[in-house]
Amino acid sequence: MATVVRDAYGIPQVRAGDVLDLARGQGEATARDRPTQLARLRQATEEPLARRTGTVDLARRVHARLRPETAAFVGAYVEGVNAVLDEPWDPWTPLAVFRVHHLLFGNLAGKLWSARARAVLGEDARLLSREGPLSSGSNAWAVGGARTATGLPLIGGDPHRALESPSIYLQVRLTCDEFDVAGLAFAGVPGVQHFAHAGDVAWAITNGMGNYEDVYAERLRRTGRGTEALGSGGWEPVEEGEGWLRTRRGPVFAGPAEGRGLSLRTPSGDLEDLGFDTFLPLLRSRSAADVMAALDGWVEPVNNVVAADRGGDVLFRVAGRVPVRPEANRVGVVDAADPAAAWDGWVALPVTSVPPDGQVVTANDRRGPESAAIGTDFASPHRRDRIHALLDGRTGLTTDDFAAIHRDTLLLSVPLFQALLRELPAGAVRDEILAWDGHMDADSSGAAAFAAWRSALTRRIAAEPVLAPLAEPLVDDPELTPWLTVTAHVALALEALVEARTPFGIDLAALATAALDDAAGHPATWGETHVVAPVGEPVPPLPLSGDIECVRCTSSQPGVTDACARGSVARYVWDLAGGGGWVVPLGAADHGPHRVDQLPVWAAGELLTVFSNHASA
Repeated sequence: MATVVRDAYGIPQVRAGDVLDLARGQGEATARDRPTQLARLRQATEEPLARRTGTVDLARRVHARLRPETAAFVGAYVEGVNAVLDEPWDPWTPLAVFRVHHLLFGNLAGKLWSARARAVLGEDARLLSREGPLSSGSNAWAVGGARTATGLPLIGGDPHRALESPSIYLQVRLTCDEFDVAGLAFAGVPGVQHFAHAGDVAWAITNGMGNYEDVYAERLRRTGRGTEALGSGGWEPVEEGEGWLRTRRGPVFAGPAEGRGLSLRTPSGDLEDLGFDTFLPLLRSRSAADVMAALDGWVEPVNNVVAADRGGDVLFRVAGRVPVRPEANRVGVVDAADPAAAWDGWVALPVTSVPPDGQVVTANDRRGPESAAIGTDFASPHRRDRIHALLDGRTGLTTDDFAAIHRDTLLLSVPLFQALLRELPAGAVRDEILAWDGHMDADSSGAAAFAAWRSALTRRIAAEPVLAPLAEPLVDDPELTPWLTVTAHVALALEALVEARTPFGIDLAALATAALDDAAGHPATWGETHVVAPVGEPVPPLPLSGDIECVRCTSSQPGVTDACARGSVARYVWDLAGGGGWVVPLGAADHGPHRVDQLPVWAAGELLTVFSNHASA
């Protein structure tokens, strides 16, 4: 039997003698803390986009192929959940929930946008592609033991996703005879997957920006034998389920059952594998090499991984499956009947070592030539460069030093915008932005002026007639629409548009001047409008420092709202000498006193102490 001990913030430590009792205890603790969230997640596996992409069908097929030990682990977790919830979970529900958590984490929406943008703008569409800010991303960094106060490596990081109430991640400690792991787990999924401190070893991930999903234009027809799709070898049978179709490429997520549609091909669908067989090897890891070996079995999403151990090793790799296929597949929608659109194996993803006096930073950025085989669109280098600058040349680093890096609010893109403003007529808003230091601090008037002008400029560019056809996306789907809006993509591409000066023939200087007038009377401080605003249950609208592409990621939506609905959904520092720090935006539960008790700590940029008795591990 498992026992659950909670700290002052309600964070559970689950203890058991063996792995299966531990999994039952984790499932039961999660269901007691987050019953409403788990019910909603189960429902989400049946919502239209999840259904059309065959989420439950995939989860069933993957579950049937799990290693016996993994299946028992997942089954025990479900038993724990079902001991609490009124509506029971199926054995495969955690797999479906994991898939839902990552349904739009790959490049599906990006390919739909790119295909539409190229159709409207031709080669100029590159100005609206991303080597720029991301609506979601992550930071992770590590230094070797020669750079720390304890002589052992340190890891820090934070995943950036939609802020939800309750949070997508939950803090947990899992202790049994085989391992003792503190980390951040997905609600509804057993174990600890992405960010963990296991005593002898710790690890962290960021989105690797892998281009691993393909979108195919399908031709479909009804016959007496059922639905058929035109493939490279002729007409092929299509599998059908309740509310979904699957061609040999993958599920048809857009279009009618007859005529033309779009299908999605993914490594998880091809392999019938969601990476769950890595969960127990990860929990049992004792070294950075163990972590990397466990992640040989990772599938998707494609992640950058940093791991370090008490022996002093610091390792980096990209984990997951990236298919080898033609460039046309990587950049747009391809014809399902084209034989050249086939997949041909997987990209090799080697492990690299960081020296004891070195450092590694990963922030969804292009890491060099090796990135070309992994992806096509990456984040700007700003967060990476800023973290490197905050680490460079420093020794004696501590958890507090890493926590200070989490709090950094400098926006490295500001000089580019200030250069444009210097060319414009003098005025109160312009002069205030030029006198500002570039830090997106909650009490900053300069940050408020910049944000108001940036939003006004975004709206004016998005309203230009040349971009009007982009308002008609490639697919009409309410779940995909937020990812395909013109204003959102203009905001993310604003640096590239400013660098171009006359993008798409637009007189950017004239729009920037008009936007200064729009920004007159802006809020007194950035924190007046930049407040936490998660999806779900309302929370106190606390003022926030930081912004999109700051290390302290509390993203606004320029041109739409200053409020923060995306950002750091957890922050952590793993200290291999023992302990460290962590925090989530809200709290450990979806009800009661621990629903939002971490919110003031997160908003202030502080960390809570991680369970500390790993020091003797």
